[in-house]
Amino acid sequence: MGFPSPAADYIETTMCADIICNLTANSLVIETSTGAAVVDRGLIARQGDVLFASLDGRTYFGKFMGKAFITHDGDPIEGECLNELQVIGVVTHFVVDTQNGVDDECPVI
Repeated sequence: MGFPSPAADYIETTMCADIICNLTANSLVIETSTGAAVVDRGLIARQGDVLFASLDGRTYFGKFMGKAFITHDGDPIEGECLNELQVIGVVTHFVVDTQNGVDDECPVI
């Protein structure tokens, strides 16, 4: 049938969002005002990680800094309220929609 093509050594896989953002069964893709956020529910949250969390029916992006959760607006959640905060997962990627422009509400911390 002939010989194998030398070009076969240079074939790469097609790039897609699943590969770039490492989407797994533990991943959530959440629509934001500027695009999307990829949240991994299987990662252990560490100090300084960007987290997706819920409190009293509202969701927040933020970071644990010391003994407080700082939201993307800069508001601290601390004390007794911190006991009610439910961490949903660690944000691994923010995907920004550049066609609509970046505004001041970008959740990037």
